Amino acid sequence: MGSWNDFNDAQSNTNLIPKGTLAKVRLTIRPGGFDDASQGWTGGYATRGSTGAVYLNGEFTVTEGQYARRKIFTLIGLHSPKGPDWANMGRSLVRGMLNSARGISDKDMSPEAQAARRINGFADLDGIEFVARIDIGTDASGDDKNEIRSAVTPDHRDYAQIMGTAPLQFSGNATQQSAPASPSSNPPAASPGAPGRPSWAQ
Repeated sequence: MGSWNDFNDAQSNTNLIPKGTLAKVRLTIRPGGFDDASQGWTGGYATRGSTGAVYLNGEFTVTEGQYARRKIFTLIGLHSPKGPDWANMGRSLVRGMLNSARGISDKDMSPEAQAARRINGFADLDGIEFVARIDIGTDASGDDKNEIRSAVTPDHRDYAQIMGTAPLQFSGNATQQSAPASPSSNPPAASPGAPGRPSWAQ
């Protein structure tokens, strides 16, 4: 019998990215219109579910490599009526994303690194690019689906290769390397509103 008569040896197409894959991704937050200024949730980015849980509805697009343009949908927990665990996981993921996107070691506690882990609001996360570790979880129907639960920081040996050009560094002499090469140009401190300079670095 030919392959078009017997399908027992056909591969199941689960279409999942293998667990543990590292990939550069871009986050797009799908706005849910829920704000709570007392928590710093403004701009309509947060979503409030029917159970009272509040989250960011994240769409992570792989930007390059074997799985380029693939999308992974993951909720970033902000609040759960059941307790603090979900919000703590959400905060941990965002900290990792900021470390990864801004080139900071998780162990770096310098004032510059601490400033880089602060955001003005969720708008700062919308469009952020970082290196993610792709995981596999289950959807509401119990089927397997890709998820993002952690980010990869510069401490990882594959970080620089996946991230491409390393972003701003905050340790050692790396800050000197990121200074403009042309002596005639103004130093960044003199022009905090320079285009391309992220808000957290101003």
